[in-house]
Amino acid sequence: MAKKAKGNRIQIIMECTEHKASGMSGTSRYVTTKNRKNTTQRLELKKFNPILKRMTVHKEIK
Repeated sequence: MAKKAKGNRIQIIMECTEHKASGMSGTSRYVTTKNRKNTTQRLELKKFNPILKRMTVHKEIK
């Protein structure tokens, strides 16, 4: 059973923007947490995409 979130930290899903735009099959997604009080806008980080085999920009989707 999943634990209930404590305080302002929430779990988010990040998805690769380059892979999504290219139309290739599969997706590159990462699950992480952020503090919703300090970071109100959507998070955007450079992460490794194993399908494209390079660092790409991943944006928050949820």
